Amino acid sequence: MKKSVIKQYQVAITNLGNVKDKVTGKLTLALSVSDRRHRAKVHFIRDSSMERVWSQVENILAAAPQHAWVRIEVVEAVQRQKLTSLKQNLNDMFRMNYWRRGVSFDADFKTALLEMEINGHEFFKPSKQHKVGKNVSESWIDFDQIKKYLQARDDSSAQVIEDTEYVWTFVTRGIFSDGEEIWPLREDESRGIGVRQLINPRQEINSYLHTGEKFLMQQIKDYGQFIYGYYPALQRVLTNYNSVRHFSSIYALLEAIDFTNQNEDVDKAKLALQWGIDNLTFSKGDALFAIEHNKKADDEVKLGAQAMLILALCKYQEVRADDSFLKYAQQAFNGVTAFRQESGRFNHVLNVDLSVKDAFRIIYYEGEITFALARLFELTGDEAVKQLIKETLDFMVANNYGQYHDHWISYAVNEALQIFSTNREYMAMGLKNVFDHLDFIEKRDTSYPTLLELLNAAVKMTDTIKATGNDDLMEGYDLVRLRQVWRLRAEHEMATGTFEPELAMYFYYPEKFVGAFFARHDHFRTRIDDCEHFLSGLINYYNYKY
Repeated sequence: MKKSVIKQYQVAITNLGNVKDKVTGKLTLALSVSDRRHRAKVHFIRDSSMERVWSQVENILAAAPQHAWVRIEVVEAVQRQKLTSLKQNLNDMFRMNYWRRGVSFDADFKTALLEMEINGHEFFKPSKQHKVGKNVSESWIDFDQIKKYLQARDDSSAQVIEDTEYVWTFVTRGIFSDGEEIWPLREDESRGIGVRQLINPRQEINSYLHTGEKFLMQQIKDYGQFIYGYYPALQRVLTNYNSVRHFSSIYALLEAIDFTNQNEDVDKAKLALQWGIDNLTFSKGDALFAIEHNKKADDEVKLGAQAMLILALCKYQEVRADDSFLKYAQQAFNGVTAFRQESGRFNHVLNVDLSVKDAFRIIYYEGEITFALARLFELTGDEAVKQLIKETLDFMVANNYGQYHDHWISYAVNEALQIFSTNREYMAMGLKNVFDHLDFIEKRDTSYPTLLELLNAAVKMTDTIKATGNDDLMEGYDLVRLRQVWRLRAEHEMATGTFEPELAMYFYYPEKFVGAFFARHDHFRTRIDDCEHFLSGLINYYNYKY
């Protein structure tokens, strides 16, 4: 690495100020370096002299490739606590991978681990009884794995760390560089510690969306099926599959292609769409149905998959101006009637013979199918489609669907108001759907990408309500707060759900995951539907805000 680049890093670290421990008089610095193909090598350097510390840093960086990802952090706050106390804290932690501090098993930081070393290797493991989102994680410390890692990292024998009485937990301040730019790292534990600060959110979001489109496109195999997902912390590829997520991911990819203007990628999306039609649908008469092939149960037909099939087909025609799939969209609409009850309610899941399997499965389905039909009507102008949209929305109003705070309902209402622009009942339902949920959205610490999708549609809807002279419906709602939460939510997602290089560098094959989006509380899972929701939410946010 060039001396001029190393000098820039030195200036950036110096600008952080004096971070010597007032009691010991020592400075502790952590240097992480990745060649982009391998997990970062982490070095803890501790001395009373900044000059001696930096001399070691220079020696390490001098041998690093010019394009290396470099993260430099200084330890600025240390707290001693009993190991038994740490174990209890981990046991009580509701979500796995939510330990957000570094830990050293000795006072001199010879056995120190950064927060992202811990999470990137999943050194703190959840119990086998843990169900994501259902119960406490009962996380425990995998001492055997930590010792093996420390021995390999420092090329020396690790202490018997499980026998220590105390541990030293710590937080850091620092910088990250990809070899071209230097970013300060965020310090707020609850809002994305250890990732770059958004200096220019418009530019940063735009840049990552281009990378995100590329990542999702690259998950499509040569024959059209997606790689379903990964557990990056466990170095595992997910082998399940899901028809809803296949078609919804195509829809999001087409949205992203439309945003990035990478039109050459449409052929890859078309390949995935055709694979889905060939492998995840079947016909009965003049109707086309999306089918779910289950490994351990009978195949089934989901209303949500039917909706996503229609959405993907419509979006393809919108982006490519190619009506070769339009016949399938019409046939899929013909299949929607098989889900209908006389009351106007939809059955959610059918058997392959179209008998009812589950009258109700998940609240999303009504909103999904209504949104899909609205998009289909805008494409075809079919009055039968319009009538079914109206009947479904009327059913949702009569049954108070605004209480569910569902992003698909928000999408559906916003889209429907382009068709039924004077219907105040739909407006009122859409307003309740978001405003009764603002407290939850504002305080939610996980990335939870569907919340931004909900807010996007809600913000657009309030502008539509204003434009149609129905402002009185919003007199009891705080529109300013809605816009503030909307912006905060988008930036929170960027800080807590994106595999920017400064996080990816602690996982296997780091470069592979840049552009992906993750669920931290599920082994940093990155699945095609995670990418779908993040991409759709951030693209619609960016397009409407900027």
